[in-house]
Amino acid sequence: PPPLLEPLFPPQPGASPGFAERVRQHKVRLEWVRAEPAGLRGAVRVLNLAYEKAVSVRYTLNSWASCAEVPATYQPPGPADGLTDRFAFFLPLGAAAEATLEFAVRYRVAGAEYWDNNEGANYRLRGRQRALPAAGLPQDPDSTAWIHFI
Repeated sequence: PPPLLEPLFPPQPGASPGFAERVRQHKVRLEWVRAEPAGLRGAVRVLNLAYEKAVSVRYTLNSWASCAEVPATYQPPGPADGLTDRFAFFLPLGAAAEATLEFAVRYRVAGAEYWDNNEGANYRLRGRQRALPAAGLPQDPDSTAWIHFI
């Protein structure tokens, strides 16, 4: 079975109280992540400071000995608040997902750069193998039989 990434942070920061205020204050915040068999999918919320903007996710699987960066894509329509935009990303991890994944979000707009690195701790997910189904008691061969009433 494919490995499972276990977030070492709340996987839906956007659902926590005060999220909109944190976006206004810091300009960029991770909204949610979801581990999938091929990698990590997520969304980022940014303060709409200018029309042209770039959002990307920088990540590593080896404690920053090397890293990769993937662009996030704008997700129309924007959030109903009119002040922020949402961007989606996918980190393709494949078999490497058994390692610990760390990432941070970068937002470039109007000549400035803003980061969301989980208050300096980076967003970390621990890779682990999915547990195989437990070998329980032998199944009764008649457990799938139909019972007929006359």
